[in-house]
Amino acid sequence: MLVMLLPRAVKLIVQQEVKKMASNTSNQKVVPEAKAALNNMKTEIANELGLSNYDNMDKGNLTSRQNGYVGGYITRNLVKMAEQQLSGK
Repeated sequence: MLVMLLPRAVKLIVQQEVKKMASNTSNQKVVPEAKAALNNMKTEIANELGLSNYDNMDKGNLTSRQNGYVGGYITRNLVKMAEQQLSGK
C-alpha cells in the first residue's frame, strides 16, 4: 500500500514546490542602476535596425522577428562586452 501512495505523495510535493517557485519569481534587476544603460542600448540598436521611436512604439504592432532582432542584438552586445571585460581588453 505504501508503494502505491509514494508516487502520489511525490507528485503532490513536486506540485507544491512548483507553485512555490512560481510565486517567488520576479523580474527584479540584479543591478538596478544598469536599467538606464540597457534602455539606451535598446534604443540605439532599434534605431540601427530602422525602428525609430522604439521607446514610444507599441511593440505589439511589431512582428516577432523585429522584436526578436532587438533582443538578440542586445544579447550579442552584452556577451561581447563581457568577453572583452574578461579578456582584459
